[in-house]
Amino acid sequence: MDQRKTTSQKPVVGIIMGSDSDWPVMKAAADFLSDMDVAHECTIVSAHRTPQRMMDYAKDAHKRGIRVIIAGAGGAAHLPGMVASITPLPVIGVPVKSTNSIDGWDSVLSILQMPGGVPVATVALNGAKNAGILALQILGSADKNLQKKVIQYKQKLEKEVLKKAEKFPG
Repeated sequence: MDQRKTTSQKPVVGIIMGSDSDWPVMKAAADFLSDMDVAHECTIVSAHRTPQRMMDYAKDAHKRGIRVIIAGAGGAAHLPGMVASITPLPVIGVPVKSTNSIDGWDSVLSILQMPGGVPVATVALNGAKNAGILALQILGSADKNLQKKVIQYKQKLEKEVLKKAEKFPG
């Protein structure tokens, strides 16, 4: 499978999207994971145009060492749910506001409204960075070093807000 690997380490997070037009949104997840030094791979897997590729990716990801999948899709947004129906891994869905979207609501609802037995964790519309953070939190639940990175990241957020509060003119 042709994938853009972002480090020489074996990827533990798979970032997939239905089209290259989703990359400007999904790049935020890849950037966050790179900043946290978490090995990941990025590729295009269309539920509608390459269904066999999608099935192969979802079925085999855990065998290749992937532990979390982030799946972004716009429009009908079937990719996250279809991948979740095949893989034993946690799937985080990123609804993408695409050019053929109804203000993004079609994507949000397609990913959010999954049937019982096929969960997809869903982040906000175009919320790929939060998907990267959630992937790190999932991985950190079983890896103390990654959990430490989560804690440090949250402490950094707190410091940034406190600094802004000190300068706030109101």
